[in-house]
Amino acid sequence: MNVPLTTINIIQAMLAPGLMISACGLLILGMNNKYSMVVGRIRMLNEERRRIGRAVEEAQRKRLENIGRQLAELLHRLRLVRNAVVSYGAAVALFIISSLFIGLRILAGAEWPASLALGLFVVGMLTVLVGIGFAASEALMGYRIIQLEVEAGP
Repeated sequence: MNVPLTTINIIQAMLAPGLMISACGLLILGMNNKYSMVVGRIRMLNEERRRIGRAVEEAQRKRLENIGRQLAELLHRLRLVRNAVVSYGAAVALFIISSLFIGLRILAGAEWPASLALGLFVVGMLTVLVGIGFAASEALMGYRIIQLEVEAGP
């Protein structure tokens, strides 16, 4: 059965990946907040390290070692957050391109843009999955960093 294409049908078909674009936008927003939080924590620890470095006693030396370990972990965590944001951004780009190929398929009447649109959409979903993997690793890393802080004691 051949359904006549109207402008509304074309727009609806092209906006189908819009749900994933919105979802990725929310994921990016959350990860950007984490990114800012981690950067703030790194800056705070660096400032504390600079202050302690001026008058080093034994207790302060242990704190400096703990700060060094936390900073190394925080930098790794920051890379994970960055990778998640890049993955989500790449997925958004793939969903947008997929949407454009859906429109091209409708306007051109050819089948190849539909296959390409589907392939791009699937790759976009896999890219979201990769981003979720980075985000999960970042959450686990955040827990380890808190453990370092608690183990250091008062």
